[in-house]
Amino acid sequence: MVKIRTRYAPSPTGRMHVGNLRTALYAYLISKHEGGDYILRIEDTDQERFVEGATEIIYQTLKDTGLVHDEGPDIGGPVGPYVQSERQKAGIYMKYAKELIDKGEAYYCFCDEERLKTLVQKIEVDGEVKEISVYDKHCLHLSKEEVEKNLAEGKPFVIRQNNPTEGTTTFHDELYGDVSVENKELDDMILIKSDGYPTYNFANVVDDHLMGITHVVRGNEYISSSPKYNRLYDAFGWEVPKYIHCPLITDEDHHKLSKRSGHSSFEDLIEQGFLPEAVVNFVALLGWSPDDNQEIMSLEDLIKKFDYKRINKSPAVFDYTKLKWMNGEYMKAMDDDKFFELAKPYLEKAITKDYDLKKIANMVKTRIEIWPDIEPMVDFFNELPEYDTAIYTHKKMKTNEETSLAVLKEVLPLLEAHDDYTNDSLYALLTDYIKSHEYKNGYVLWPVRIAVSGKEMTPCGATELMEVIGKEETIKRIKKGIELLEK
Repeated sequence: MVKIRTRYAPSPTGRMHVGNLRTALYAYLISKHEGGDYILRIEDTDQERFVEGATEIIYQTLKDTGLVHDEGPDIGGPVGPYVQSERQKAGIYMKYAKELIDKGEAYYCFCDEERLKTLVQKIEVDGEVKEISVYDKHCLHLSKEEVEKNLAEGKPFVIRQNNPTEGTTTFHDELYGDVSVENKELDDMILIKSDGYPTYNFANVVDDHLMGITHVVRGNEYISSSPKYNRLYDAFGWEVPKYIHCPLITDEDHHKLSKRSGHSSFEDLIEQGFLPEAVVNFVALLGWSPDDNQEIMSLEDLIKKFDYKRINKSPAVFDYTKLKWMNGEYMKAMDDDKFFELAKPYLEKAITKDYDLKKIANMVKTRIEIWPDIEPMVDFFNELPEYDTAIYTHKKMKTNEETSLAVLKEVLPLLEAHDDYTNDSLYALLTDYIKSHEYKNGYVLWPVRIAVSGKEMTPCGATELMEVIGKEETIKRIKKGIELLEK
């Protein structure tokens, strides 16, 4: 059996889009499920779109997500270099382009911009008028002497693929099956640009073959280009890899996921307080599910379960609410020490007083979904917020402002006389008071918790809060509650 080799081949043009992360992940899972190799190749042939620092983002994202490559620019390998600009300087692409010219499968094109503009056509697609340019094979008919003369004179040129205009080309996709395209729809795409760099399409084919890639994973927007790729493979006499075209990712309104959504890249999500492992888990399920429909899966689980034949052809919806839920599940399962280490910066931002932050971290651990949830949940520890006394009223607890005032006035002297401000001791004190008056727990604990927090929702009960803020602050806040209710 041939060893499976997949690749992730990003362009260094900025942050890693969720769609690109899914491509990277699926390629990784396909290779690792079969014990194969995972290759990183940097595709920087489009120099105009190159963004400084973007290559470092690629490395960092792969590291953060655990997608460890076996070969790549930073670690080397047997089929390097693994950066396309370096491969271009080595003359790899020009060598193969000229081989196609010799076979009649490609040709030099010397047409200038002015002539190319005359080939632009307007067509209507889904009610929108778009401009397309279909090359008319003008330079294919130049004689060998004319070509050599133009080259000798240093005339700018590109090298174009020579595609047939009649018949059909069929390629096979692992998800979509056989896909046929009429050859008249295949433009003579450029293989080598006027700056000497290969186009994305040509470099992909050459590099995938030379690097022994067996499975090519990419978005289904590339389906229309695949016939051109296959014609190149056939022209060279190379074996065609297996194609896996993944479904489109849309937002909840079924529009293509874009930067405007605010969560289209891995970095966006990390900045919004998501855990890398939760993002990886979520992204894996954008168009795929295991046969047992399990949802919470580690990377190791995904490697074991991943079967690319279960990838769905329908568009995958980026459900932000589901991602938050999943992230919360990862937080609940996290080791307490690790959780505190990651939560600490958010706690310190919200709380400047000398309270036990680790204790507060344990309170919020099962109640948050993303890190920024922490600050509004715990800011009352730092300072009692202004609040409307209407929140003392709770039908289920049978409390209102009048009953709450009476309760606070009765428990204040008990709390003032009590010195053991541990949770257990405070709880015993208040429950004894409750039993002696034959009250329901909520009848007393609701107004006490409102008084010490100023909020309807808190990460824990009244006595746990009082243990953290201590006796002096508790008394101060109870008195404030009485004052507000008396007004």
